Amino acid sequence: MKKIILSLTALMMAFSAFCQDVDAPKMECIYGGENGYHYPTDPLVQEKLAHWQDLKFGVIFHWGLYTVAGAGVDMVESWTLCSEDEAWITRDTTMSYDEYKKWYFDQSKCFYPDRFDPEKWADIMADAGFKFMYTTTKHHDGFCMYDSKYTDFKITNGIFGSNPKADVTKYIVDAFRAKDFMIGLYFSKPDWHSEYYWNPYFATGDRNQNYNREKHPDWWKKYTEYVANQMDEITSNYGNIDMLWIDGGWLPGSWINLDEIIDKARVKNPGMISADRYGGKNEDFQTPELYVPDGQYNYPWECSFNLNGMWAYVPDRPYSTWQTLVCKLAEITAKGGNMMVGIGPTKEGEIHPDAEKVLREMGKWMRANGEAIYYTTTTPHYRDGKDNNIWFNSSKDHKTLYAIFAIDEKGTVPATIEWSENIPVGKMTMVSTGKSVKYTVKDGKVTVNVPKGTEGPFALKFNVSK
Repeated sequence: MKKIILSLTALMMAFSAFCQDVDAPKMECIYGGENGYHYPTDPLVQEKLAHWQDLKFGVIFHWGLYTVAGAGVDMVESWTLCSEDEAWITRDTTMSYDEYKKWYFDQSKCFYPDRFDPEKWADIMADAGFKFMYTTTKHHDGFCMYDSKYTDFKITNGIFGSNPKADVTKYIVDAFRAKDFMIGLYFSKPDWHSEYYWNPYFATGDRNQNYNREKHPDWWKKYTEYVANQMDEITSNYGNIDMLWIDGGWLPGSWINLDEIIDKARVKNPGMISADRYGGKNEDFQTPELYVPDGQYNYPWECSFNLNGMWAYVPDRPYSTWQTLVCKLAEITAKGGNMMVGIGPTKEGEIHPDAEKVLREMGKWMRANGEAIYYTTTTPHYRDGKDNNIWFNSSKDHKTLYAIFAIDEKGTVPATIEWSENIPVGKMTMVSTGKSVKYTVKDGKVTVNVPKGTEGPFALKFNVSK
């Protein structure tokens, strides 16, 4: 009951703070959901969006100041700075809030990722089968992982500043571009370090700006200029940017003139797609987080999961298995979405060996079975099987279907699997080997004899009559 009361109190505080601006618009859709989606009209955006949808599988790196501060605890990224809900935001209670905030921001003085090797990152992720990537340029705490000229609160201003690779964003982008990834940048609209968002004159009760914009238009004007300048930096200084992933869905894009920012960015990055998590014309794809929608959506979306239960690196947490990743990817693609996997590099700048091991195994499966994932589209009957764990994807011409039998490392592959509809015509093969598989069709039910020794998950390929 105490947790419920605390959660309700935090929610009421957040709602009160959000509504303190008289012109606060209604939130159309946030973090996924069909209502409010606006299809882009720019042909170049449409083209790039379609290509992104074909790639299916991407990675995001949450790497920032919280990586240093979070050593040994569940940091929840920047969120320990926010006094919203102690049920999921935990911090050292021996410090006052002001002491804690000072300690947190002071971690910038000791962030030294001396083992940073972006080429190795790119090698691991390419081997895993990822085709697009995002890297964090700035999270909610305001610490810039690039060389911004509009703040000193940045990685290039600390003890790592003398390192030849101090502008880590540049070297991450270059390494992944060399591997032919679509390049995306993550940027937070809110900035809790900026005095024009969390003004020191007021307390910081929640994630919103801590003052009324109508009463302090000069502060807000300076903040909007700051955000526009920084977004111009990241979309101007790192070559062509394919995607801009804009976090902070509680802050309406209209409040920071996001239409103008995106239009300007697309002059230098033609066709760039954006995901403003508030909804509206700058949300070219939607972003359900840590859950898969119940059914198929007929518009672009990307479902995000993290590899070990946290977005940023936290020591001593177990990683998901590659089989779990395959099962989730099969479900998401069958429902028409892309999957983005969150991986937190260490404070030293490495991909943890346990994460690398999972990703290398994932890559083996993707190389053998990727035809059932990449460049596929949906089919109406997309799920079947005894345990509802057979997912179907279709070729673009809808002549070929792929059935992915999703089972994790704890499951046993049965001697036969069955489904209804999606009736095969002619030969059926294992995608991984190309070898024929025997099957029968009776009374509208397909029964497949699974070859002995087959390990799951596995994918089948067959033609259907149109």
